[in-house]
Amino acid sequence: MISSSTVVTSVVEKLRQALARGQWRSGEMLPGQRELAEQMGISRPSLREAVTVLETLGLVRSLPGKGVLVLDADAAAAQEPVGDAVGAASLADVLELRYTLEPFIVGLVAQSANSQDIGQLRLTLMDMREALDASDSEAGVNAYIAFHQELFALTTNPIFQSVVQQTGNALKQSADMLRNSPEHLTARLRENEAVVRAIRDKNSAQASAQMRRHILQEGQRMGIELNIPDEHPGP
Repeated sequence: MISSSTVVTSVVEKLRQALARGQWRSGEMLPGQRELAEQMGISRPSLREAVTVLETLGLVRSLPGKGVLVLDADAAAAQEPVGDAVGAASLADVLELRYTLEPFIVGLVAQSANSQDIGQLRLTLMDMREALDASDSEAGVNAYIAFHQELFALTTNPIFQSVVQQTGNALKQSADMLRNSPEHLTARLRENEAVVRAIRDKNSAQASAQMRRHILQEGQRMGIELNIPDEHPGP
């Protein structure tokens, strides 16, 4: 099953490319929601979420009772595709982004996650443990990345979904470093288990704190000192 966040990200990119090609010019209106959703083979709610992301990017504006106005089609051509903006990011950049975003996301997830969501997270942690028992560092890294992507997918805010897509790509960029330190898989598993326990207990503050601690520990394991504002809450 394709997640709603994946659908929305795909729609955003298709619409951005259509704007870049000049399919709709600045000052023109997009087709009506029903027509455009049918053309793209998606649901109207997914289309509305994608339009919200495009509004945030400054490419369109929703006009009540009128439709969606194209603001700057030329800007769409100049923008990097969704997810490519982190291409030149360092590992420190990746961890700082994760430290900013992931604790807030898991706090929200702790409020809304149901038993099925928690069960899926725990299954992925079991994959990590099985990989650890089998000394399979490749499988362990893949399970680690899958776990964090599953957390991302549980957010329902469409703006977060766009940013989260970039974070997910950034997480994959750090995979080589993770593979080079299989001895830390036990610590990663233990820290992620603490996050899931807090989510299970619907303790948002604790879930956020455990995720901050995990990312700070990741930085220490990689020899990276994160640039965290002094006033920011500690782990």
